[in-house]
Amino acid sequence: MRHVISLLIENEAGALSRVSGLFSARGYNIESLTVAPTEDSSMSRMTIVTSGSDEIIEQITKQLNKLVEVIKVVDISESAHIERELMLVKVRASGKDREEMKRMAEIFRAHIIDVTESSYVIELTGNQRKLDAFVGAIEPELILETVRSGISGIGRGDRVLKL
Repeated sequence: MRHVISLLIENEAGALSRVSGLFSARGYNIESLTVAPTEDSSMSRMTIVTSGSDEIIEQITKQLNKLVEVIKVVDISESAHIERELMLVKVRASGKDREEMKRMAEIFRAHIIDVTESSYVIELTGNQRKLDAFVGAIEPELILETVRSGISGIGRGDRVLKL
């Protein structure tokens, strides 16, 4: 089962390495990882997407809590939450493909953020399914390059990850 784990971590050198090392040492896969400072510059928020049984996720959570740099760990996928990912796609856009790419961007509520004579860079934000659907709707030979940020997630309602 897929889980989205969010953690507050001290914003210091090597913290990310220790967290990712914990996963690799135990043979757990990280499907997506995002990290950035919070409103408190001494802390960062890390969002990790991984898969495993409830027992494996419980073990991961316990191991993360043992790391000195980790302040708080929450599996946000246990309750209502919002996930978003950013994707930048450079596509071939010349001739008839130019209008088709504009139309696809419009349909998916994406933004064309760079234009050249032969290409567009399209910015798209949404959940993984939306981003995957966009890529799937474009002819593969038109995609020149794709960059995805990884998932960021936040609990809905009163649930917060804060000290």
